[in-house]
Amino acid sequence: MNPSHLTGPVLVIGTGLLGASIGLGLRARGIDVVLSDTSPSAQAVAVDIGAGRGLVHSEALEPELIVVAAPPDVTADVVAAALAEYPGAVVVDIASVKAGILARLRRLPGVSAAELSRYVGTHPMAGSERSGPVAARAELFSSTPWVLCPSEESSAAAIKVAHSLAIDLGSVVFRFTPDDHDEAVALVSHLPQIMASLVASRLQDSPAHALSLAGNGLRDVTRIAASNPAMWVQILGANAAKLVEIMRGVRADVNRLISTLEAPTAPGAHLDLARLISEGNAGQTRIPGKHGGPAQAYAWLTILVEDKPGQIARLLTEIGDIGINVEDLRLDHSAGREVGMVELSVVPNKRVALVQELTDRGWKVIL
Repeated sequence: MNPSHLTGPVLVIGTGLLGASIGLGLRARGIDVVLSDTSPSAQAVAVDIGAGRGLVHSEALEPELIVVAAPPDVTADVVAAALAEYPGAVVVDIASVKAGILARLRRLPGVSAAELSRYVGTHPMAGSERSGPVAARAELFSSTPWVLCPSEESSAAAIKVAHSLAIDLGSVVFRFTPDDHDEAVALVSHLPQIMASLVASRLQDSPAHALSLAGNGLRDVTRIAASNPAMWVQILGANAAKLVEIMRGVRADVNRLISTLEAPTAPGAHLDLARLISEGNAGQTRIPGKHGGPAQAYAWLTILVEDKPGQIARLLTEIGDIGINVEDLRLDHSAGREVGMVELSVVPNKRVALVQELTDRGWKVIL
């Protein structure tokens, strides 16, 4: 077991997906984790899965760190209560918005600058469409960004403890101001959620025969539309000011597209459509690629596999034997046939060799 930066105990307030996952991750490092939740059943499930032990209010607990994993609309109040109840502890929250929480903390009576010196706002950029402690995983934060958003009042010691939490859970640490954080997540997290939900909402009354043609494109775009509505109502409301500016830009682009499609044969219409797609190409290439480096253009190919146990494992084993690294992989199924379609990408100069090797070994490759 690797030595931990934290010594504990760590009190986690809120045992949903993120809170329980933090507990599991810290317990895996041998740290004493104490769990507290307003829902006794959620807390009991988190205890049962090994995320920590339940808080006993008669216990004279002196936590090194308190992690507030509460909904955004109550986070500031929970943080304030934790600062007051445990004067020796550093308190962090993991809510997905930061500026509003800090502003409310500063307005709350009884929250002094001295107490705020022990508080650091943070945001682990990890999650799942599933919610609750039953979906928790100790590895949820591994290699994912964890943003520290210290305030002017945050002490160096408190920032160090917050940094240690992220490192102990395997995250990659970033440091933003609260305002810069909220602006960034509005673009890279909240906007994709809205767009996925808007696209998926068009499917509600669609005929079944149309949806039978759906492939990975639709699934990729709408995957996060399965997220928890109650959670997102709070997130979007808390970051509305940052998000609305981005949405105005999206509205302008949609209006422009509608105008072009209303007269698709008009002079300049084809050029405008091409520019729209090219602008998307340019934006997509700016998304960091493998290991956080610059995005690369990989070569894709599709291999048909029988829809039975062990076929995908056999395919990947043979590709490994060939000595070519798979950069990315997606799985789809052929409509009406018991055949799976494995889409994978490799560096471009390996594509021809891989196609030939797989074909020679009896695999059906679609170019």
